[in-house]
Amino acid sequence: MAESIVDRALYGLYERRLQRALRTAEVPHHIGIMMDGNRRWARQVAAPPAHGHRAGAEKIVDVLGWADQIGVGVVTLWMLSTDNLRRDPQELSDLVTIIEEAVAGLATSRRWRIHALGALELLPESTAERLRAAEALTADVEGMTVNVAVGYGGRQEIADAVRSLLSEHGARGESVEQVAQSLTVEEIAAHLYTKGQPDPDLVIRTSGEQRIGGFLLWQSVHTEFYFCEAYWPDFRRVDFLRAVRSYTTRERRLGR
Repeated sequence: MAESIVDRALYGLYERRLQRALRTAEVPHHIGIMMDGNRRWARQVAAPPAHGHRAGAEKIVDVLGWADQIGVGVVTLWMLSTDNLRRDPQELSDLVTIIEEAVAGLATSRRWRIHALGALELLPESTAERLRAAEALTADVEGMTVNVAVGYGGRQEIADAVRSLLSEHGARGESVEQVAQSLTVEEIAAHLYTKGQPDPDLVIRTSGEQRIGGFLLWQSVHTEFYFCEAYWPDFRRVDFLRAVRSYTTRERRLGR
């Protein structure tokens, strides 16, 4: 149902109230976003899945702008999971094309630094090349970092980290037994896709689903989660501000 003029005015007032509340609050430095619900949104309007994926891609710039405006340092967008690679070939082809175009658009704008997360070797080579090109084009951009998680799975990331770690030690002539004796949590973290970045403070998932689905499994041990009912294409600034406000009101003990 379309919003009335009164609805828009009320949402505007509410947004400004939320914005004022965040001015003195400690906002999350790193936000992860599970952009869920594109296909269900498309079904609501009797459209093919690609229509929903494209509507979702169009939402990205708005949300990144909202995050940048309140001082977020890193945003991780889960755009394509390793499980998604098993979808219907036509839908997957459409989705990959939309992702390529969306990431290229972000890079061309040079508003944010792009960093690709995922098992790029599982993607079409042309897609991996475009992701690397987006990274190269924005490598000198200062300000917010945008991680685009494409071909990403939390278990895959941990497996890749361990594989990289073992290869590194093996190149130094160390045995598996030596590695096992010296292995630390910090060393594994240093081989993750997000190495050098802070762990996410807040993860937002749209569409009403309340599970993490393998998103940033290692990094989210102390993360706060916020589940929003709206499908990703319908995600509004007021929804984003609510999520951040919810984060600021929580007592974060970080395991202590």
